[in-house]
Amino acid sequence: MAKPLEVDQVWLDRILEQVNGLQYGSVNITVHDGRIVQIDRTERTRYDQPSHKQVQPEPQKTANANSHSSGDNLRAVAQ
Repeated sequence: MAKPLEVDQVWLDRILEQVNGLQYGSVNITVHDGRIVQIDRTERTRYDQPSHKQVQPEPQKTANANSHSSGDNLRAVAQ
C-alpha cells in the first residue's frame, strides 16, 4: 500500500515558487517513499513571428545532366 504523501509548508512554498510566473511550461514533482524529493521546472518560450531564416524559401535547383543524387554530394568538413 502506498504511503501518504508528506507535504509541509516548506514544500508548498517551493512548489508555489516554481509555478509562480510560469507562462508556458510544466512543473514535475518527484516523490520517493511518500516524500517529495525533487521539483523540476521546464519553461517554454513561444514566439508569435517566425524567424527570417524560416520564412525565406530555398532557391530552386535546376536539373543537370551531370548531377548526382543528393547523397553523392555529401562531404566531410574538418573543424
